[in-house]
Amino acid sequence: MNISDVRIRKTMNEARLRAVVSLTVENSLAIHDIKIIQGDERLFVAMPSRRDDAGNFRDIVHPISPEAREKLEQEILSVYNGFINAHSQEEALS
Repeated sequence: MNISDVRIRKTMNEARLRAVVSLTVENSLAIHDIKIIQGDERLFVAMPSRRDDAGNFRDIVHPISPEAREKLEQEILSVYNGFINAHSQEEALS
């Protein structure tokens, strides 16, 4: 699986939600509304989901294997951390 693009769409510091991300796989498939969430111990990636009739959230799209999930999470968090670091440096220079 080749992740061809990760875009940080929106960042925030409200509650535990830190960012909303879009991802492109092999220049062929776009996945929107991926969330970066601050967990109790670390940041993690939550795939797009919707609430079912019972009020439970179900992923709309998700990786099948643990290896694919790890690759997606590493790539997304790497781009997010770079984005945050770049903006922190810009603010420090202002």
